[in-house]
Amino acid sequence: MYVVKSPLSDADLKTVADALQGALVDLVDLSLVAKQIHWNVVGPRFRSVHLQLDEVVDSARLHSDSVAERGSALGVSPDGRAATVASSSGIGAVPNGWVKDVDAVAALVDALGAVIVRMRERVGATETADPVSQDLLIGITADLEKHHWMFQAENAGNG
Repeated sequence: MYVVKSPLSDADLKTVADALQGALVDLVDLSLVAKQIHWNVVGPRFRSVHLQLDEVVDSARLHSDSVAERGSALGVSPDGRAATVASSSGIGAVPNGWVKDVDAVAALVDALGAVIVRMRERVGATETADPVSQDLLIGITADLEKHHWMFQAENAGNG
């Protein structure tokens, strides 16, 4: 059933749909991972890391909405259901229970790094298929790379 008809060819739409769906899943999971660690972080840098994690959550949620709405605008039904996120995310498992501030930062460096690698692949995949979606993905990737840099700087000298 077509609710919205895309201006893209079927082949280009498939490429873009896969890229947007993958981005959506990774962003939803990133927001969940960051919030889980946010609730459980402990240590001398608790407050600063706690607040920094909320910045990632807010950013990931904003971007996931933009990605989902881009898909909808092209006639692609976004799927952010828990089962889909759990089975498709590129982010590894995060620690259970209390997480020391240094370990919390390291977990976010890893999670952001995994998402960035996949986002950069999506940027490349959408270059000719849909420069509009590519532009969206480029902006999101730049924002994620800023968070990645800040978390790496947070643990400088600790590893």
